[in-house]
Amino acid sequence: MLDFRSMALLAGVSLLGAACGGPGVPESQAPEAQTWEAFRASAVRDSEGVWIFDGDQAAGSEAELRAFYEERVASTGTSRAALAVYFLNGVDVKWGSAQKRNLTYCVSNTFGVNKAAVVAAMNTATADWEATANVDFIHNPAFDASCTASQTGVLFDVRPVNSGGQYLARAFFPNAPRSSRNVLLDNVVFGGTSVWTLEGTLRHELGHVLGFVHEHDRCPGGAGTNMRPLSVYDSASVMHYPRAGSTCVSTNPGGPILSPLDRTGARSLYP
Repeated sequence: MLDFRSMALLAGVSLLGAACGGPGVPESQAPEAQTWEAFRASAVRDSEGVWIFDGDQAAGSEAELRAFYEERVASTGTSRAALAVYFLNGVDVKWGSAQKRNLTYCVSNTFGVNKAAVVAAMNTATADWEATANVDFIHNPAFDASCTASQTGVLFDVRPVNSGGQYLARAFFPNAPRSSRNVLLDNVVFGGTSVWTLEGTLRHELGHVLGFVHEHDRCPGGAGTNMRPLSVYDSASVMHYPRAGSTCVSTNPGGPILSPLDRTGARSLYP
């Protein structure tokens, strides 16, 4: 089973007209009939050896990157897919009835002076999802001193990463193995240059943790594989980038925050 992780936008105010990603990362709207060679050349590898493609998605190996290309790019002529929950083998990729109420995490002490800000932002972002969906995120500080990808005392870890400016943050989907269940924040997220706040970045990333994919991938339309639509296209979604391509522009009032349709979709997936 393939476990494709995701990361949030890397975009300063000067990058509003570009796709979300680091310098050199292409817009998320791939050209039609894109070859494997071109698709691979458009991807970059971050500091942990993960392949980052389509501006903000990630694959743990080149084999996973190729599998994504074969399933979602070569077969459809485009890397776009419909807004939805991640859908694999006829099943929604989401947390089960017991686990959804016990989404435990640690926040690494290696954030240093930024740790308090991360803890506060996680409290805000998790509370927003909990207020609308039947889920419960639980910070367990007992594991903060050893908050790594191998920490089995919690479901996932939140820790810093130096991506070399390739992204602000990245997360995972519910079917990821423990080693891949991380929310990673690059140092640039604390620099005050992003069009998103720290809380907004984490709201978006936690959407992926719950199984939600990118809203802007639905614009200008067209269903893809491994996705199940939950609502009509919503340019105000927390899962929408500020700008993705020439026509997909967010109307989210800021943060970003959860839109009414985000709340409807979250309740439908986690009643």
